[in-house]
Amino acid sequence: MENIVLVTGANKGIGFGIAKHLGLSGWKVILGARDEKRAEKAINELRTAGVDVLGWVNIELQDLESIEKAAKEVSQNYPGLTLLVNNAGIPGDMSVDSLHTELSDIKKTLDVNFIGTFVLTKALIPLLAQNKGRIVNITVPSEISPYWHPLAYVTSKAAQNAMMGVMAIEFQQSGTPLEIFSVHPGPTTTDLNGNMSLPGFHDIETVGLKMAELINDGKNHQGEFIELYPIVKED
Repeated sequence: MENIVLVTGANKGIGFGIAKHLGLSGWKVILGARDEKRAEKAINELRTAGVDVLGWVNIELQDLESIEKAAKEVSQNYPGLTLLVNNAGIPGDMSVDSLHTELSDIKKTLDVNFIGTFVLTKALIPLLAQNKGRIVNITVPSEISPYWHPLAYVTSKAAQNAMMGVMAIEFQQSGTPLEIFSVHPGPTTTDLNGNMSLPGFHDIETVGLKMAELINDGKNHQGEFIELYPIVKED
């Protein structure tokens, strides 16, 4: 069976790094993206680097109809899918504290990062189970850090972690041949944080390579929360 992966939010940032290094390690890659021009640009860059890109799928995680359409497209065109990497997400407003966070921002961030991710995952589970596949969520710790804790974003990722934990237990209890786990890349310089680069931060190449090594390590990580690079405490 071929190793085929769908990486959401793969046209830039951590998603691009994951797609690149999984591709360089032998995976066939499908990009999930919202914008055709950015998707095509990423595909050209990945193919130039030597990655076997099968194509791209339009996925807007805030639009449930878009998600259902994308899942059907993947099932029809890429029936050998064996890995879903849930990477796409939005930051919410990271510039305000909890008392100044707008309810609309929390709802939007949850809609994309949790609801959208859940709906896509649920829609692809039958195909992934058929292929004895895996689901990997790119997330952050549910335990609140005193150094970085934007409410909308952290809340949405905590919900995603809960989804992972519940699904992992249910897959085991039901004998479903599926593995799901979550990975925290650690502080990474991306558009999501305004390309912030501070001590302890890593670039997408470093994170993408380490993610590929983790996914290819041959171990079962069912229900695990794995930190690639834990957040460094401030002095």
